[in-house]
Amino acid sequence: MAKCAICSKAAHFGNNVSHSHRRSNRIWKANVKSVKVNVGGNTKKMYVCTSCLKSGFVERA
Repeated sequence: MAKCAICSKAAHFGNNVSHSHRRSNRIWKANVKSVKVNVGGNTKKMYVCTSCLKSGFVERA
């Protein structure tokens, strides 16, 4: 579910590359937290990435 409700940051896909240069699939997930947020005077539970929390795009309830 690693997707931010504010900036839509989501998982990225790529490859693990071994020393012998063999490749296997790999995934990088966004650092997403489930937090209670003030939205229009009401509290709502959302998935928000830590960079949005740190920069103050949302106000925690």
